[in-house]
Amino acid sequence: MRVFTELFSTDVGLMSIGGIVFMLGMGVFYVRYFLKHMREDEARAAAEGRR
Repeated sequence: MRVFTELFSTDVGLMSIGGIVFMLGMGVFYVRYFLKHMREDEARAAAEGRR
């Protein structure tokens, strides 16, 4: 329990939490961004193939 106390009460612990949350947020953003563009490219390729 001492670890959690230090994690949530010290400056270093709070910065660590902030860094972890930021990195997870970036990961979610990039996964959604890449999947969206992959779907768009797939739809564009399918539309060009039908012509």
